[in-house]
Amino acid sequence: MSAFGRKPGIGGSAAGRPAFGVARPMKGGETASSPQSLQTPAPQQVPLGGGDQFPPLPPMDFADQPMSAAALKADAMTRLADRANAVVDNQYQAEGFEASVHKIKEQVLPRLLERVDPEAAATLTKEELSEEFRPIIMEVLAELKVTLNRREQFALEKVLIDELLGFGPLEELLNDPDVSDIMVNGPEQTYIEKKGKLQLAPIRFRDESHLFQIAQRIVNQVGRRVDQTTPLADARLKDGSRVNVIVPPLSLRGTAISIRKFSEKPITIDMLRDFGSMSDKMATALKIAGACRMNIVISGGTGSGKTTMLNALSKMIDPGERVLTIEDAAELRLQQPHWLPLETRPPNLEGQGAITIGDLVKNALRMRPDRIILGEIRGAECFDLLAAMNTGHDGSMCTLHANSPRECLGRMENMILMGDIKIPKEAISRQIAESVDLIVQVKRLRDGSRRTTNITEVIGMEGDVIVTQELFKFEYLDETDDGKIIGEFRPSGLRPYTLEKARQFGFDQAYLEACL
Repeated sequence: MSAFGRKPGIGGSAAGRPAFGVARPMKGGETASSPQSLQTPAPQQVPLGGGDQFPPLPPMDFADQPMSAAALKADAMTRLADRANAVVDNQYQAEGFEASVHKIKEQVLPRLLERVDPEAAATLTKEELSEEFRPIIMEVLAELKVTLNRREQFALEKVLIDELLGFGPLEELLNDPDVSDIMVNGPEQTYIEKKGKLQLAPIRFRDESHLFQIAQRIVNQVGRRVDQTTPLADARLKDGSRVNVIVPPLSLRGTAISIRKFSEKPITIDMLRDFGSMSDKMATALKIAGACRMNIVISGGTGSGKTTMLNALSKMIDPGERVLTIEDAAELRLQQPHWLPLETRPPNLEGQGAITIGDLVKNALRMRPDRIILGEIRGAECFDLLAAMNTGHDGSMCTLHANSPRECLGRMENMILMGDIKIPKEAISRQIAESVDLIVQVKRLRDGSRRTTNITEVIGMEGDVIVTQELFKFEYLDETDDGKIIGEFRPSGLRPYTLEKARQFGFDQAYLEACL
């Protein structure tokens, strides 16, 4: 029996057919019954274009006119030359009205601080503080002999209050719902992400000490610290946005702040489907997977939407289940009533007292959870999660960084081997194969869109290899003139191996129809 299910000699070249993978170009004027077609032809050189009957298609330009190879090469070289010779201004310069307001702010702020009690100001809301500040600001402006119109007064009040109570220039970006990422690269350069594309932000900081002060204000809110002795810090804002801060001497261009914003409105799987992130059948399959307590790993690159996908899947958890989430910096926003978030703790100045994700996973097993959800796994805590999945906590989920479902499994093996656990690699692979049910691969494409590119089942072991089966895949088809990627979400048409789990919850028929 061959690898393709045929016995040698049956249906092969002896029966008048070419061997598997050897195709003959079709010839015009011959029929199946003609003597020439029944004879085995002599070996011949087959043209790469597909034979006389299928000549290669000429390349087309945007106006659907054929392009010669020389024109195609010239177009590519022109674009490369433009990229190489481009001069980009990567620093924002305030002009006009905005520049004048900031110039007045630098004069007013020191005098304002002399007249304000910081402790009393901290107890007031922004609206109350604005009412208290208005007469004081007018008094300072009179001293400086500066006259402002009503619009300039409002702008100056807002800038001053953001400086005293908020995060200074960052407040404007944090309040913009279209901004999803904020990246501060020192006091003079800030980038933002809008609709998947990076662009220079219209803000700048006074100097490095101003930026460092705002960074300290952010991390101090969650009881963490950042300075030269601890130059790295993870934190979160009140709305759940994730913040990473790195300061000199590690950052050579000054304090760097990276903020990943999250939507105030909870994202659901239906919303992701409407955004074009997945097809209707994929959405149905993921809903059933979340409701049927399948163990799911969400894999993808930085900014691909792993946490968003995890939050959306959490909507399908039964409200009666007790859910524990464990993260380095709490950013998950589960949509369940019985949800308890846990957060790690960094070591103190003496290097003592650190609580890791692995410690929290072990402790969570004593807290009677129905599901354990890890925000992200990066190391040996992966083994603790697999142990939880195998000890009656079905429906556990996590995210990790990987470029494909197969790479995701390899990374899980490597993360366990990075720890001090003395277990053979084959036993680790078997543990992963028995614990994980689905791998959901998400990706941010080059046009800025985020797509669910693969939904893959983990079936089991064959020898020392983990066997997987793809249920859905995103196929790239074309690209529009404005750079938008066109593709198709294709089901594999295979019977899902996890159908038995869906049957236990009464979703087997709907799951089968979604996957076929």
